[in-house]
Amino acid sequence: MTIRHVVTWKLASEDAAEREQQAAEVGRRLNALDGVVPELLSISAGANMVQPDANWDVALVADFASVADLDAYQVHPAHLEAAGYIRSVVSARVAADFEV
Repeated sequence: MTIRHVVTWKLASEDAAEREQQAAEVGRRLNALDGVVPELLSISAGANMVQPDANWDVALVADFASVADLDAYQVHPAHLEAAGYIRSVVSARVAADFEV
């Protein structure tokens, strides 16, 4: 069984240039977890590129072998560091976890 973890964020800044920079930084920090968090099977994160007025600003797709591995990822120090930055720049978060 593989668990797919999908998250999207809406950034808080009203300034388009600042949002663009922050979205890139969120993606960079999340993608940097590849090879650092052993439970990650794959991870892909990045800034939205289409319809910025309608879509959310940043998305993440990450795969794990089990719910236990997803739980371990959530508390890994490198993830907690990235999450701290993300919480400092976002206004909303939506997530879904499902089996693939």
